[in-house]
Amino acid sequence: MARRPHPAWAVAAVAFVALVGAAGFRATPGVMLHPLHDEFGWPLGVISAAVSVNLILYGLTAPFAAALMERFGIRYVVASALVLVAAGSGLTVFMKSSVELILLWGVLVGLGTGSMALAFVATVIGRWFVHRRGLVTGVLTAGGAAGQLVFLPLLAYLVQLHGWRAAALVVAAAALSVVPLVLWRLRDHPSDLGVTAYGATAAPVPAVAGGQGAARRALGALSSAARTRSFWLLAGGFAICGASTNGLVGTHFIPAAHDHGMPETAAAGLLALIGVFDIAGTIASGWLTDRVDSRLLLGVYYALRGASLLVLPSLFGASAHPSMLVFILFYGLDWVATVPPTVTLCRQYFGASGPIVFGWVFASHQIGAAFAATAAGVVRDRLGNYTLAWYVAGALALAAAGLSLLMRRRTVLPVVEPAVAVAG
Repeated sequence: MARRPHPAWAVAAVAFVALVGAAGFRATPGVMLHPLHDEFGWPLGVISAAVSVNLILYGLTAPFAAALMERFGIRYVVASALVLVAAGSGLTVFMKSSVELILLWGVLVGLGTGSMALAFVATVIGRWFVHRRGLVTGVLTAGGAAGQLVFLPLLAYLVQLHGWRAAALVVAAAALSVVPLVLWRLRDHPSDLGVTAYGATAAPVPAVAGGQGAARRALGALSSAARTRSFWLLAGGFAICGASTNGLVGTHFIPAAHDHGMPETAAAGLLALIGVFDIAGTIASGWLTDRVDSRLLLGVYYALRGASLLVLPSLFGASAHPSMLVFILFYGLDWVATVPPTVTLCRQYFGASGPIVFGWVFASHQIGAAFAATAAGVVRDRLGNYTLAWYVAGALALAAAGLSLLMRRRTVLPVVEPAVAVAG
């Protein structure tokens, strides 16, 4: 008789689909900057500011969402998050001012996507997996890249043929379509199905319920972690990671390529290729994280990223030259390869609080991304090109490599599964 797969794999599969469904908006800003500028006349710096608000809330919401998942359950938080993403994207078709853009793109979508950020991945992994944690972290993290791959060419095509409003509605529909699956199949704890986590030899010992609210739990984890050197090294490196990916390349690669005569649909296709290679790179990074010192992996990833950004300004042209395709391949493999080793280091240094601490580390990632998104837009408005932004990001990535290598080795701390809160 064939042995049935462990339920952890079904939970991971649903989490992957949910991450793909929420990833539509992550592909949206790059293909909408110029259409919004052309229709409303808003400067790129103003539109980039809306992206920055989104990125900040995307990061700052993550640790509180991780704590809410402990208190109210994963599936209800994730389903609510998908509804917020759908509302924020869909309502943009009615907006008339840049303030509305900031409220919808920035606040609503920022809160929604932040509730499904990488702290969600860390929570699922921490509860459902003991073995293969690095690999599954890589696969789930690649869900965001898969979303970019699925949506970006489609959104660019829709914007070109039917305008940006059609693209916004497609993102909203995609997010809503995942909600029923999340409510039906996503489970909070292995004990809900009468099993242990994948690879566990015994059921986890529940933590003593402390009655803490989500905000107090999140802030308490931050207060404790902030007293350690390792937290600041991780947060500093990850802030630079966000600046050099979501903030700069994710938001401004398409407008930068367009400045050099490349059609936006072609530039969107190149950015989608980054998503293709990102899937392979992140899964490979998860596999390596199970076998290689995570500090060394981060050092190598950041150093290679910095070197690639320093040469990028010389690669732009009206068409995709072979050297640009090499950059796309290389940068795609490195895009979020940093996530599996960062999640692992948070678990090693902070134990049971690892998912929430990672939420705060991820918040620093998004603060860096938000700063870069606005700063690059201002650089483009003032200087007429993005060259300075690429060089600064490259230098910062090299600095992040140094921060990663300064961390001390730490053995894995035992993880205690949080007690399930009972609504009263």
